[in-house]
Amino acid sequence: MADTKVTFVSDGRKLSGTIRVPDGVKSGERRPAWIVMHGFGSNSTSSNVLEPCAMFEKLGYVTLRFDMPGCGDSEGERGNLICLEQVQAASDGLTLLAKHPNVDGDRIGMIGSSFGAAIAVYVCGVDKRVAAAISSGGWGDGERKFRGQHPGPEAWKKFTDMLAEGKRHRTATGTSLMVPRYDIVPIPPHLRGHLASNSIQMFTAETAQSMCDFRADNVIGNAAGRPILLLHSSVDSVTPTEQSIEMFKRSAQPCDLHLFAETDHFMFAESNTRVRTVIYDWLDKYFPMQARAAAA
Repeated sequence: MADTKVTFVSDGRKLSGTIRVPDGVKSGERRPAWIVMHGFGSNSTSSNVLEPCAMFEKLGYVTLRFDMPGCGDSEGERGNLICLEQVQAASDGLTLLAKHPNVDGDRIGMIGSSFGAAIAVYVCGVDKRVAAAISSGGWGDGERKFRGQHPGPEAWKKFTDMLAEGKRHRTATGTSLMVPRYDIVPIPPHLRGHLASNSIQMFTAETAQSMCDFRADNVIGNAAGRPILLLHSSVDSVTPTEQSIEMFKRSAQPCDLHLFAETDHFMFAESNTRVRTVIYDWLDKYFPMQARAAAA
């Protein structure tokens, strides 16, 4: 079955997405589904989104991928990415997907990479409709994450001075201070090729402040009884590995943590065999592809 373009409204903005139903699904047959979320300033055509979608499709799951507010083809101020607005967007996407005639509304999971992973975990903690979550290279405490990404007194001062200047600029002008992508989230040059070609390069200072204030750590424990899988490179050169370790410490069961030495931050884009094997085994145990009978 071909991709179906969809739109839905979140906080007054029209968001653009794509629902994919695997071939062979019968009319009225309901399948478990996954919402696949992109990373920081990216969009739903990134390899870190398309690869998991293709994986889930082969396994028989329905998928929804969409552009977050201000990203890709979705409405919203370009480059103004507010974490709780993305949380709301993900919940609104779930509302849309649960109404699809080929989706089992009680079995919708969320998966994301990096920024999208943090959103997936957070939504699982605050929205009980989320049946499961998978986080790849995610983070649970924005301030601690940024301290790890801007190590040393000089780099940390530069980052916090930027946040302070953003507040002063907003007060003085009524507009947002725009900041280069890599001043917020540094990415080594050899990994930048994994970014989608039309990824956003300039962001509001409010984006950085929102990320700094975001705490998936504080809500992950609320997902007790709903499975979470935390994946992280043990040598992640973008998001500090301790972020997933700390989320695991704060989680309730069932929650699994796997660290991989042979991959880096964009592990979904690399189609790593060991990562996929871990996901397949976890799905078989906690979120198997079991379809409900077609409607009579």
